[in-house]
Amino acid sequence: MKSMKLIYPLALALAVTLGATGCKHQPVKLTPLPGSPQATVGGGDAGGPLAPSQPFTPDGGGGSGLAGGTGIPVADASLFDGMKEQRDALASYTVHFAFDSAAVKSSEKSKLQAVASALTADTTMKLKIEGNCDERGTDEYNRSLGERRALALREALAKLGLSPDRVKTVSFGKDKPVDPGHDESAWSQNRRGDFVELLPVSDAPKP
Repeated sequence: MKSMKLIYPLALALAVTLGATGCKHQPVKLTPLPGSPQATVGGGDAGGPLAPSQPFTPDGGGGSGLAGGTGIPVADASLFDGMKEQRDALASYTVHFAFDSAAVKSSEKSKLQAVASALTADTTMKLKIEGNCDERGTDEYNRSLGERRALALREALAKLGLSPDRVKTVSFGKDKPVDPGHDESAWSQNRRGDFVELLPVSDAPKP
């Protein structure tokens, strides 16, 4: 009788063991993230690659003819035909920007007032604004940021009463540093907007 009592528990344990080993292993299903069929919860850094940023265009990419979403019409390029650059006259009014920003700082607004006053005093003069960045970041991103900086200065001048038809913008990104260094001292000088006088050829200073 004792042997029979031992056999039944052993047989039951054996049956349970065989049943467990005979079952197929089912993989754990992971929930795909919306918009990323390959990405799953727990995979990757943020569930998949980030969407590429859209390059900046002067008219905002919508073909509206407005400069970068500012609501200010883009100046016709023909308005600047037959004009000569005079770089020295407004060189002391260069505006500097914070890292990765196109916002005009309060400390720089007196320079904008001086530029607006200079162009108001001479109605034959027009203006080119050059947007620049420091060396960090991709070429494409810095071209976009440089253009946003130039357009921010153009918009600020328009608010001071200067006609946008007298101002054109260009971005050099990180291609034209004034300081070739690789530290914050250099970078702070390279994050800038330069003002260049445009004069009719007959009025331009003789070389």
